[in-house]
Amino acid sequence: MSLAIRAEGLVKHYGETKALDGVDLEVPVGKVVGVLGPNGAGKTTAVRVLATLLRPDAGHATVGGHDVVKDPVRVRSLIGLTGQYASVDEDLSGTENLVLIARLLDHSRAGARARAAELLEQFELTEAAGRPARTYSGGMRRRLDLAASLVGNPAVLYLDEPTTGLDPHARNEVWRVVRKLVADGATVLLTTQYLEEADQLADTITVFDHGRVVAEGRADELKRRVGGQTLQVRPTSLADLDAVQRILGDLTGMRPTRDDDTGLLTAAVSDPVLLSTLVRKLDEAGITADELALRLPSLDEVFLALTGRKAEEGSLV
Repeated sequence: MSLAIRAEGLVKHYGETKALDGVDLEVPVGKVVGVLGPNGAGKTTAVRVLATLLRPDAGHATVGGHDVVKDPVRVRSLIGLTGQYASVDEDLSGTENLVLIARLLDHSRAGARARAAELLEQFELTEAAGRPARTYSGGMRRRLDLAASLVGNPAVLYLDEPTTGLDPHARNEVWRVVRKLVADGATVLLTTQYLEEADQLADTITVFDHGRVVAEGRADELKRRVGGQTLQVRPTSLADLDAVQRILGDLTGMRPTRDDDTGLLTAAVSDPVLLSTLVRKLDEAGITADELALRLPSLDEVFLALTGRKAEEGSLV
């Protein structure tokens, strides 16, 4: 397996605070690795170290085979970075923002304008290219910010909480762009507090807490590691709740969780075959259900189980 990023034993202190406390991280070429963690878990600090913006106190990291401490100039030539907030100049137009960055990267005038036009088209911003960025919607500004990070054709892209503060529609716009980048061969390190975002985009997930890696794997692996499947049923008629509770309890050997307000019954199961058995038992009893599902724990439940707190809790590091 070829690795775009490899970090071993990264340590970074801010006074008494251990932002990174021996972090190991691997990102394969052409994949998306999602980094989850509450505020203060060390996600942004790890990105800053890997982007050569911070020097680690201990440990070793390479990007594209180049050491982030010994060869930072080469590392910077390989990466693009989009931070938590759009960094475009709002007084400049979309075209002017991208041309400026291209010129700073030593593109010729003609080459800079050509690259800007190419990216504006790719990110569906051509019609707004001549407007000041301050007139853009939140989603459009984030797309322009992503475009800016790609001017130099980076092999590795760091997305540090790229959809912070965006509404669901704008977030979906950014997700669409990221999926296209990955389809075109980009390697992405994505830090996020939105667990659905990691579920949607990441090939594998690494969970940080208190500066350490506490879990890693595919989303479904993490869900199975934390707990088994749950069987949920909501009878069409609330009058059938007691009967359904008895049937579900007999099948699972435990008392189901019951919500009298919503009519939802939930029980942990170890054998997925119980779903078809439950369907047959309900049919035999003449009971219909509006909802019947077998599911793994959500990433929210996984996160709470691993860290003991929600993704947004803590202080920003």
